Amino acid sequence: MSAANWLAKRHIHYGWVIVALTFLTMLTSSAALSLPGALIQPLNKEFAWNTEQISSVLALRFALYGLLGPFSAILIERYGMRRVMCIALALVASSMALVTMLSQLWQLFLLWGLLLGLGSGMTALVLGAMVANRWFETHRGLVIGMLTASSATGQLIFLPVAAWLIEHFGWRAAVLPVFISCLTTAILAFFFMRDRPEDVGLRAYGADPAAPLPASASAPVKARPISLWEPLLILRSVIRNRTFLILAATFFICGLSTNGLIQTHFISLCGDYGLTAIPAAGVLAMMGGFDFFGTILSGWLSDRYDNRKLLFWYYSLRGLSLFWLPHSTFSLYGLSIFAMFYGLDWIATVPPTVKLTAARFGKERAGTVFGWIFAAHQLGAATAAYGAGFVRTLLLTYTPALYVAGGMCLIAGAITMAIRRQAPALIPAKPAVS
Repeated sequence: MSAANWLAKRHIHYGWVIVALTFLTMLTSSAALSLPGALIQPLNKEFAWNTEQISSVLALRFALYGLLGPFSAILIERYGMRRVMCIALALVASSMALVTMLSQLWQLFLLWGLLLGLGSGMTALVLGAMVANRWFETHRGLVIGMLTASSATGQLIFLPVAAWLIEHFGWRAAVLPVFISCLTTAILAFFFMRDRPEDVGLRAYGADPAAPLPASASAPVKARPISLWEPLLILRSVIRNRTFLILAATFFICGLSTNGLIQTHFISLCGDYGLTAIPAAGVLAMMGGFDFFGTILSGWLSDRYDNRKLLFWYYSLRGLSLFWLPHSTFSLYGLSIFAMFYGLDWIATVPPTVKLTAARFGKERAGTVFGWIFAAHQLGAATAAYGAGFVRTLLLTYTPALYVAGGMCLIAGAITMAIRRQAPALIPAKPAVS
C-alpha cells in the first residue's frame, strides 16, 4: 500500500494510522451514546415522557451495546474491521438522522434503543482490544489507553456543543454533529482501514525484525458462515474461572457507576439543583478532559505495574468521589473536585482489565473473552440507567443511586485483589465449531 510505504520511509508505522481510525470510530460511537443523556429533559418537556420511560430506552441501548461485544469479535474475524466499522457507523448515523422525526415512545425504542445499540455495539471496546493485540507487540497498554480515552474525547468535544445547540436551536439540531462525524469517519475507514499488519506488508509494531513476515490475511477468501456458537463455547469454557468472574463482576460495577449513572443522568441530576444544561455539559466535558489523560496514563502504568493494584485504587477513588457528589453543593468548586477525581479514573479501569484478560486467557481469545467481560460492563450500565431513572421518578432524587454506586465501587476495589498473579493462559487453542 502506498500510504504504508510512504509512512515507513518516514519511520512511522501504519499501525498508528489504524489507531487513529479506530480512535475516531470509537469517539463517534461514544458521542452517540452520551448524547441522549443531554436530551432527557428536552424530551420530557416536548413529549411528557418521564425519566423512567426514557431511561428504559437508554438501558436497552446499553444492554445491546455490551451483549454484541463477543459477537462483534466474531464479525470482525469473519468480515474484517473495515466492513464492520463502516456498517456500524452507518447504523449509528441512521439512528441520529431518523430520531429528528420522532413522535412516539416506541420510535425512540427502535432508534435509540435497538438501532443505536446495535451500531455502537459493533464497534465497542472489543474493537480497540483487537487492534492493540493485532497491530502491536509492544506498548499495548498505552494503545488500549489511547483508544479507551476516545470515549472521553467524544464527550469532551460533542456534549458542550450539543448543550449549546439544544438551548439555541432545539434538541433536534444537537444530533447533527454526531451524524456528520459518523459519515466522515466511515469514509476514512473505507479507504484506509486494514485488518492486520501483514495486509500492508509489515510486522506488528515492536515485533522482532528478524522474524519471518506472515503471509497476508487479506487474500480473497469466501467468508465462512458466522457461528453464533463460538462466543458461547468460549463463554462456557471460562464461566467458572475465578479471574473471569472477578473481572466480569468488577466491570459490571464499572458500567453501573459510569455510563449508566453519570453519563446518562448527570445533566438531569444537575438540573435538579438548578444547574442548566450548558454548565452541566461543561462539567461532563471537564471530566472527559481529566479522563483522557487519566486513561492514557493508566495504559502506561498497566505496562509497568501490578494491574490488580491499579484496579483497586481506581475503583476505590471512584467510589469515594460518588459519595462526595451529593454533598458538593453543585457549586463550581464542589463539582470541579468531583470532576477531577472521578474523571481521572472514569475509564482508566479498561487497560488493566484488558491486560489481565490477555495474560490469563491468551492473545488469540482475548478479544472474545473481553467481549463477555465488557458485556457485563454494559449490563451494569443498563441496570444503572434504568435504576437511577426509576429512583428519580419514585423519590424525586438521585442521591440513593449515587450512594449505592459508590458502595459497589468500594466492593469492586476490594475483590480485584483476589485475582491470582501470573496465571497461565487458559485457552491455548480455538474451540472446534461445527
